[in-house]
Amino acid sequence: MRVLIVEDNRVLAESVQTMLEARRFAVESVHDGNTGLDHLLRDSYDVAILDVMLPGMDGFAIVKAVRDAQVHTPVLMLTARDAVEDRVRGLDTGADDYLIKPFDEDELVARVQALVRRAERPVVSAITAGPLHIDLTARIARYGETTLDLGATEFRLIEFFARNAGVTFSRSQLLERVWDYEFDGSSNIVDVYVSQLRKKLRRVGATNNVIETVWGVGYRLVT
Repeated sequence: MRVLIVEDNRVLAESVQTMLEARRFAVESVHDGNTGLDHLLRDSYDVAILDVMLPGMDGFAIVKAVRDAQVHTPVLMLTARDAVEDRVRGLDTGADDYLIKPFDEDELVARVQALVRRAERPVVSAITAGPLHIDLTARIARYGETTLDLGATEFRLIEFFARNAGVTFSRSQLLERVWDYEFDGSSNIVDVYVSQLRKKLRRVGATNNVIETVWGVGYRLVT
């Protein structure tokens, strides 16, 4: 498995590279945003680990650029920022996971392995749940005849709901299955994303209860 590390703190980059190589990953490290973007656009990696604060181009800009170029390498962002708004920005820009410094070595490795597993899942071309249709190849979600304008994490969340229409999931279950790790249970990140999805669904004519709140339990997609 090939991993790219984009981290301007050379001591940290070397430490992460060493811990991953000890687990038999092939690892490259670069130390500025422009070089990191160049590597991601011209080469193939199983996972990229990006710092947010980088010289030349920050991690948010790198993720946006590679997703705009239709590069789907799974991205784990490393940052000292711990505000929910920053996590949402990174994930919604197109990152797949978000880890706050300082981090535990085993957690970093577990998240990298989770991203690799996610990328290896069998591909299903489309999902239909009532008027909701998701084209997984084109990464497009439609409600009726109207295309939804969704960020990367919003798309993953509505895809998961559509795959499991009618099934109720708790916030912790959604965090584990959509983000592939157990997020801080006190975080409102699930509620933030559900609220965003509801607003976008309402704009295209859906009712408020398409994503239904099951009080005391969590959420489910109603078809």
